[in-house]
Amino acid sequence: MSKIIAVCNQKGGTGKTTTSINLSVYLAVEGKKILLIDSDPQGNSSSGLGIDKNTLDKSLYNVLLDQVDIHEVLVKTNIENLKLIPSNIDLIGAEVELINEPQREQRLRLALEKIKNDFDFIIIDCPPSLGILTLNALVAATSVLIPVQCEYFALEGLGQLTKTINLIRDNLNPDLKIEGVLLTMADFRTNLTSEVITETRNFFSDKVFETIIPRSIRLSEAPGFGKSIFQYDKNSIGAQKYNALAREVLGDVGIGVDAAVVAEPMQKENLAA
Repeated sequence: MSKIIAVCNQKGGTGKTTTSINLSVYLAVEGKKILLIDSDPQGNSSSGLGIDKNTLDKSLYNVLLDQVDIHEVLVKTNIENLKLIPSNIDLIGAEVELINEPQREQRLRLALEKIKNDFDFIIIDCPPSLGILTLNALVAATSVLIPVQCEYFALEGLGQLTKTINLIRDNLNPDLKIEGVLLTMADFRTNLTSEVITETRNFFSDKVFETIIPRSIRLSEAPGFGKSIFQYDKNSIGAQKYNALAREVLGDVGIGVDAAVVAEPMQKENLAA
């Protein structure tokens, strides 16, 4: 049975899509069979893997509306072991069209029953909201990975997210757990990054991943070429960090560190790396 991880934070710009793409790719590189589900109407996980979202005949939208079988929307990517369920702007319609439908929060979970045993990991890239698409992801998931950017107001709204997770655990998905909190967009030259790391580790304790994703021009550039960081620049610091995150998710590195800020050897790294 696969592990289903929803990459979720209702704040925008936290690195959800960057994390969804690159974690999926590095797990696939490790030889695991991976499915990435693009559950964001912006379709950035789709375009970030080189899929033209504007020419899709079938997408996650059609699956959620019970218009097609989920097997019909599986797309091969140019990464071995990695398949994608793409999305585009059509997915916005699902938020409205599912409102009065029975089991509207269960649509993704029910669809995945047919294929989940074909994969080791299923990664769901959630939209920046707590609407019906995110609820479907959390009901389908076995765990939640929460990216938190190392910026001002980083923890704003996380109380609501954890409340939502607890409500779903109590009412719809009792097995849902927090996979881990991932600190992203870290700039170790600033005091703010250190403060956010400390606050996040105090708030979430041992649920914070040891790996911290730095700000990186390479990570920002890669999606524009329809590539993961592994394909775009596998020697960059961003690539090394997502490789390390994949190993943590696989259990090769223990999750959780001391609440004190860990001084990584990146203080004066070139952010273009």
